[in-house]
Amino acid sequence: MKKLFLGVLVFFALTITQAFAYNIKDFSNDTKILSAMRLLEAHGEYDVFNNLRKNAVKVRFDSLPYSNVYAANVYDNFGRRVIIINSTYKNAPTEQIACLIAHESCHVARKATLEEETTATSKEAACWAKFKKQGVSYPQTKLTKRLDKIANLHLASMEDGNNYIEDKIASSSFYRSQFNL
Repeated sequence: MKKLFLGVLVFFALTITQAFAYNIKDFSNDTKILSAMRLLEAHGEYDVFNNLRKNAVKVRFDSLPYSNVYAANVYDNFGRRVIIINSTYKNAPTEQIACLIAHESCHVARKATLEEETTATSKEAACWAKFKKQGVSYPQTKLTKRLDKIANLHLASMEDGNNYIEDKIASSSFYRSQFNL
């Protein structure tokens, strides 16, 4: 009887674990994106995967209409969510791609808000602060400079309790017009 009970218990445990599990290949088939997702997973960024899974998001590289856009969270023709990472950054370091995915995974509303953009940018900055390898010389691209800047704002915010990322977003003319501030 004990063996039967133990067998049933193990069966249910495995079944429940599989029901809540995800496979990173469900989100993309691009090897660079999958490497970035493995990095997120290795650093315990499970909330990224929960958001992606909950919103049935796919991730891919593609061209974006504006060169200053790093990535976007959009809907395809069938109403499915897609994170598009600007193909300009296809050769960016894996750590940087992971940060862009982390940022875009935070967007859940059809139209972003100041609060949501602040959360997403803070997540991206925290990931860069965590993933950036000391002693590694990263290419001095717009993306690297942006990540360094927001990571510094994030760290300063952590030190004194001010939200410098929200202040930066709220003072941006782009976001001011987008959020009607």
